[in-house]
Amino acid sequence: MAERGANLPPRYLRTQEAARFLGLSERTLEKHRTYGTGPSYRKLGGRVVYSVEDLQRWADRGLVSSTSDPRGGAVLPAKRQPASTAATGERVSR
Repeated sequence: MAERGANLPPRYLRTQEAARFLGLSERTLEKHRTYGTGPSYRKLGGRVVYSVEDLQRWADRGLVSSTSDPRGGAVLPAKRQPASTAATGERVSR
């Protein structure tokens, strides 16, 4: 028997669903969009949607196994970042 979802298109989530998927508030996800630090998203007819795969990929950037793990690809906070940091996702030493 064929898998039920095999012929369905990729699943896209609106901001509220995406925020719930990530365990974030909608406002935090909106801030990430504004600052360019969040997951990739699409605009479809004026609506913002996220693919589940993009959300998972973004969340996986913060995956660590201990506090001593290097944080080169860490998920950045939802605040304004220097231009080079927002594009690469790298942290800036202060």
